[in-house]
Amino acid sequence: MIELSLRNVEKYYGATRILEDITFNIKTGQKIGVIGLNGSGKTTLFKVICGAEKYENGKIDIRKNATIGYLEQMPETLEKYKVIDILYSAFEDVLDVRDKMLQLENKMQILQGKALENTISKYGELQGKFEHMGGYDIEKNIKYVCMGLKIDEDMRERTFNTLSGGEKTTILLGKILLQKSDILLLDEPSNHLDIESIEWLEGYLKEYKGAALIISHDRYFMDIVVKKIIEIEKGKSTVYHGNYSYYIKEKKNRHIRKLTLYNIQQKKMMSIKNSIDRLRRWEMRGGSGKFYIKATSMQKRLDKIVKIEKPAVEAKKINIDFTLRDKEVNEVLEIKGLSKAFDNKMLFENLDLKVEYGEKLAIVGRNGTGKSTLAKILLNECEANKGTIKFGEEAKIGYLAQNVTFKSNEQTVLDAFREDLTISQQQARSALAKFLFTKDEVFKKIGILSGGERSRLRLCKLMQQDINLLILDEPTNHFDINSREMIEKSLMDFEGTIICISHDRYFINKIAEKIVELTKDGVRQYNIKETSKIIKI
Repeated sequence: MIELSLRNVEKYYGATRILEDITFNIKTGQKIGVIGLNGSGKTTLFKVICGAEKYENGKIDIRKNATIGYLEQMPETLEKYKVIDILYSAFEDVLDVRDKMLQLENKMQILQGKALENTISKYGELQGKFEHMGGYDIEKNIKYVCMGLKIDEDMRERTFNTLSGGEKTTILLGKILLQKSDILLLDEPSNHLDIESIEWLEGYLKEYKGAALIISHDRYFMDIVVKKIIEIEKGKSTVYHGNYSYYIKEKKNRHIRKLTLYNIQQKKMMSIKNSIDRLRRWEMRGGSGKFYIKATSMQKRLDKIVKIEKPAVEAKKINIDFTLRDKEVNEVLEIKGLSKAFDNKMLFENLDLKVEYGEKLAIVGRNGTGKSTLAKILLNECEANKGTIKFGEEAKIGYLAQNVTFKSNEQTVLDAFREDLTISQQQARSALAKFLFTKDEVFKKIGILSGGERSRLRLCKLMQQDINLLILDEPTNHFDINSREMIEKSLMDFEGTIICISHDRYFINKIAEKIVELTKDGVRQYNIKETSKIIKI
């Protein structure tokens, strides 16, 4: 059964067309991935589908009585509520039935005779409805989702406005899953989850009986969950009937086939044009009209040919090139007996770690185990409770934070880039262009940049510095898939040392040679080439 159908949907912001020709449908139980470059209109599409924004042309049909669950962006109306109350709000209709049952229970204590019989009958109807709606499973379902998303008892008692951005997104995801809508619209659902929770979500969605449209840049997640890909490119949608790996191969094959057909047609059209030109020349030398008639006939045939559009060239990608000036470094970092606790909660204890030059190390673990705290300790932004950290004398650190900030939101991209760098405006614009900041984009204010644009700008600045040790905290979080692949390639070619915190399993398997896992039972270390315990492929 078709749950949702879109035909030739167009969407404008002012005079700018964001979506030009979006056509696809989703059937009951299907899980579909929506991919495209940042800014291609994926989130706009979701807002159009759920009715949060209007569209100008085309048609959207939703199955009658089908419900839609949309992972929306931080609604202010929830700020004053407790987390547990927000989770319970997923069962608003069911709880309304329960309240009516309680009212009838109170009435039954004082009623008699016919009135009591009528009330008992109504109560039985409500009780059947309550059971059918899953009312007796509410607590069990909340506990199951909280366990999977790591929403512990302490968090459940906190008010929404005290949570971090990532925690808020996780709570809203939990609410959406509990609602069990017929159609789920999930925008980057795995972004703030640790690896264990991502794997739980994968299993949950695979078993989910409803349909789901999922925007994600997590390539493993897409491979496991979705069976169909919708790519949005230049405002148009293209359907691929397979997971992400299938999409990559099929897109390449389609491009080759289309380019082959385009070249064949161009060759054929050129041959016809040459024949027409030749016939016209012969007519001019005295053909008595017969060559003109043939040329006209061939021209009509040429004009009727439905021209194949030339396949688009590959989209612009970030051009990263870390160049080391000093490669004579051996021991980069040595940690001995490092421990850190907050409010009597031990994050990690007795951490010993030795990092040699050129090693690529990934730090993984559940949310709350101290991964970002460890990075801050290495950068002297936070103090350890005990232990020692010793950097090699020649170690030169470059740091990319999970949430990048600059000194002032009023600075332009160009000014923020040149700050603390001895570089001309022409040199700066040339460097920024490699990171897709071109033309007037260099004059955008820092305050209006997206998370991905801020990360791009910080990476661009790192390129200009003499560094041989990169510390990266969730480096792929704000990037689309194309940009992630370029970052991976550049970091694989980087001859220095890398310490990265990440939940992106594809990224870790590409980059890391060693894994340090922070767990509640202590610190574990693995050679990624010898085990798949942490990062499942």
